[in-house]
Amino acid sequence: MQNKTRCAWCEKDDLYRNYHDHEWGNPVHDDHKMFEFLILETFQAGLSWYTILAKRENFRKAFDHFDFEKVSQFSEDKIQTLMLDAGIIRNQLKIRAAVSNAQAYIKVREEFGSFCTYIWNFIGGKPIDHQPKALKDIPASTPLSDALSKDLKKRGFKFVGTTVVYAHMQATGMVNDHIADCWKRNS
Repeated sequence: MQNKTRCAWCEKDDLYRNYHDHEWGNPVHDDHKMFEFLILETFQAGLSWYTILAKRENFRKAFDHFDFEKVSQFSEDKIQTLMLDAGIIRNQLKIRAAVSNAQAYIKVREEFGSFCTYIWNFIGGKPIDHQPKALKDIPASTPLSDALSKDLKKRGFKFVGTTVVYAHMQATGMVNDHIADCWKRNS
């Protein structure tokens, strides 16, 4: 797949290319996978996505393979252990946010039956296709990500500003922002 035209942001190396080709923009309807992306996106706030991808396996181990039930029960001792884990982003506020976000995630699941049902309802259950011609046409946020961010915060989620939420929407296929000549645009 080296000769295929891709979105320019992913041409850095194989880590980015593999993520782009196999995950980014694929619609996610599995609550466990959705939680993984949510946690990774919140850790990415203020950092590059590449940094998060490079540490993804370490995050999986540290956060019990993104089992939201387990993460919601992390003790103070577990939080302090994570603060010593050089394989992840050792930001205490983000680690604590992961725990409280897991708790909020469970509450949303209880209310809506699944987190995916809740979040996909914001777009009517169908991906939004912005049809960008170039990277410069892709916004960092939209009125929809503003509204979703506001609702998530109201429900107790942290590190879910509109830019983080929009990136989450892109990653989980809620928004198709593959550029016009990208091979994944219509695949």
